[in-house]
Amino acid sequence: MSLSHHDSNERMSQIAVHNGTVYLAGQVPSDAGADMRGQTEQVLARIDALLAKAGTSKEQLISAQIWVTSMDEFAEMNAAWDAWVTPGRPPVRAAVEARLAKPEWKVEIMVVAALPEA
Repeated sequence: MSLSHHDSNERMSQIAVHNGTVYLAGQVPSDAGADMRGQTEQVLARIDALLAKAGTSKEQLISAQIWVTSMDEFAEMNAAWDAWVTPGRPPVRAAVEARLAKPEWKVEIMVVAALPEA
């Protein structure tokens, strides 16, 4: 059984890899002043970078959990998501409205991906 953690601090890791599966921590935007679509695009870019660091990509996504602060902005989040997700390979997904750790954040996304087979 293999298990590794990356980009860790005292509280959490951004990446955990276990038996060919990559787990990312929930990702939030770096510029909370952006609108929902802009914040979502930032989060998805961060996910791309972390998946690459772990040796995989969005083409290998298994699942996604999405938290938005307002369903009134759900369509804007989906517009960014739909432009990003690999056509024909969307992961299983859940999306809910929730209060996030910082009030200026509009979206948080957590994904699980497979490592590509060698």
